[in-house]
Amino acid sequence: MRFGVARSRTWRIVLRTARRRIASGKELNLQGSHEEALMPEKKTIERARQDAREGKAPSTQAGEFVREEIEHIREGKHGARSTKQAIAIGLSKARRAGVKLSPPKKGKASEETRTQAKRNYAQGQKSPGKKPSVTRSRAIAKALKREGTEAASPSALSRQASASARSRGAANRHQAALRAARTKGRAGLRSAARKAALTRSRDR
Repeated sequence: MRFGVARSRTWRIVLRTARRRIASGKELNLQGSHEEALMPEKKTIERARQDAREGKAPSTQAGEFVREEIEHIREGKHGARSTKQAIAIGLSKARRAGVKLSPPKKGKASEETRTQAKRNYAQGQKSPGKKPSVTRSRAIAKALKREGTEAASPSALSRQASASARSRGAANRHQAALRAARTKGRAGLRSAARKAALTRSRDR
């Protein structure tokens, strides 16, 4: 049971971190288009589609792809230079898979990052799931495998989530909480409350 609670808590941190980076517009441009290294798994795409059917925000749908990246790093399939890079890879995959996650606004990210995000978004809306060049993907995957796995550790994710939250401000966090409550519904809120209570009881 404790392992299940810890795993659930970690994924909540992953999804929350991704949503905060999207909301703050602080996306990372990956030199060499590392985000094209791997195609998303079918189960990840299905989870994102289920989120869309439930009326959840594009940022929540994109969080499923970030979650996949964290899993891949922990399983040793590849590494990441930092937690920010792991999140950026997931967001890029989400856009290329057809998630309607708008590129960051002007002034919120570098022009290079915005251009790449626009390109991924356009491709995802036109032909979602299109595979990149095999040669390019192989080279990128090889580069990522040279990176470490510390970026996916619980402590690294927690630090990233905290830093992102501080940069947003209280009002922004409050609005995000209200939006989350609206999309969860009664059943979702009850489930979240039970998880929170279980986590608190474990930490005492």
